[in-house]
Parts: sequence; structure tokens; C-alpha cells
Amino acid sequence: MGILDKHHVLEKNVTLLAIFAFLVVTIGGLVQIAPLFWLENTIEDVEGMRPYTPLELAGKDIYIREGCYVCHSQMIRPMRDEVERYGHYSLAAESQYDHPFQWGSKRTGPDLARVGLRYSDEWHVDHLRDPQSVVPESVMPKYGFLEDRMIEGKYIEDRLKTDRFVGVPYTDEMVENALADFKAQADPDSDYDGLIERYGETVQVRNFDGAAGISEADALIAYLQMLGTLVDFSTFTPVASR
Repeated sequence: MGILDKHHVLEKNVTLLAIFAFLVVTIGGLVQIAPLFWLENTIEDVEGMRPYTPLELAGKDIYIREGCYVCHSQMIRPMRDEVERYGHYSLAAESQYDHPFQWGSKRTGPDLARVGLRYSDEWHVDHLRDPQSVVPESVMPKYGFLEDRMIEGKYIEDRLKTDRFVGVPYTDEMVENALADFKAQADPDSDYDGLIERYGETVQVRNFDGAAGISEADALIAYLQMLGTLVDFSTFTPVASR
């Protein structure tokens, strides 16, 4: 009788089964976890990734506050049907500045990881006002009230400081100019050279909702229009393939 034929001994002895189960889980856990202690970083550095601008950060906070993550994921899995529908699979680096991450666990609506610049600002405004006007089958509630809620960025410097405390690489210059950058991104007639210098050429500067002042709709659309636009996937090559 071989050792594999003696499994009934474990099946009939709860204590022995528990001991062997513990050993198997322990060995498996060590095999998976131990190598991480010898890695300097578990997130691959990807060219183009940057911290959120103050306006985008405010938009992300609104996105979380309104529970958008409940119905929309930001995680494209490396499966053919997902890649063909949504675009390149998500990279860990794309979520490195998210606290908390917005991967989501359910898709009532489409994944938004690559929604940036897929639609015009006007489309987003209409979609927020009346989702069914652009997507008839949508069950999304109306968010037109965001256009009427103005934000002054009073605490935006504190927001950057908070994210810097948990590891987001905001520089002293970014923090000191947080309010100015917040206002400049939503005003194409402003002096936004400093904003571009601090955050890079991928920053989109314009009046996102088309109305005077900076509204919550401006911030949310600025955030949405940025998603998936920072990495140039036409030149990106995974480390394992290099």
C-alpha cells in the first residue's frame, strides 16, 4: 500500500488533518511571500505615471464620495475579451497613487480604467446630467447637481499633504502651489506653465464643464478624462518581455 493510499488516516483523524493542512498552507505561503522580501519594489516603474493634479485629486474624492466605484471598476484583466473591449490590461503602477485603490468588485456599468479622452467633455456633462440621454439602457442616477456645487480648493493643500504622508511623491513645490494649480487647470486663460512644469505635458487644461467657476463637475470630469492616458502603451514593454 503506497503513501497515497493511506489518505484515509488523515480523513479519520481531525487533529492530524489540521496539522498537515497547517503545514501545507505554511509552506505554500512561504513560497509566495518570502521572495518579496528580496525585492526592492513590487511595483514596476512605468514611464508617464505621475501623482494626481490638485483638480484631479478633488475629482477622485468626488468619485469616491458619490460611490462611483460601486458600479464601475478600474481594473482591466489580461483576458482577450476585456482587452478588446476596454484596452490594455491594467498595470499595478497605474494604481500606485490611489488611496484607496479603485479596482472595484462589480460592473453594473463599464470599466473606466481607459475612459480618459474616449468621450468629449460635453458628453460627460450630458452623461452626468441625464445618463439615459446618451446611454438609453443605463441605470445610473442623475448627477447634474455637481454643476451647481462650486469648489474653491480651500483644503486642497492639506489633501496633497495627506497623500504625501502615505507615500505619494508630492514635492514641496507641488504642495505650496496646490491652490494655484487647482485653479489654473480649469482655466485655459490662466498662467498654467507652472502646472505643466510640475506635473508634465499629459495634464489637460480647460474649462471641463463649460461654465463659469470651478464646479464639482469640472473636477470629476478632469479626473475621468485623465484615467488611462498617462502611459503610452504604443511604446510600453513589460519588464518580463524586455
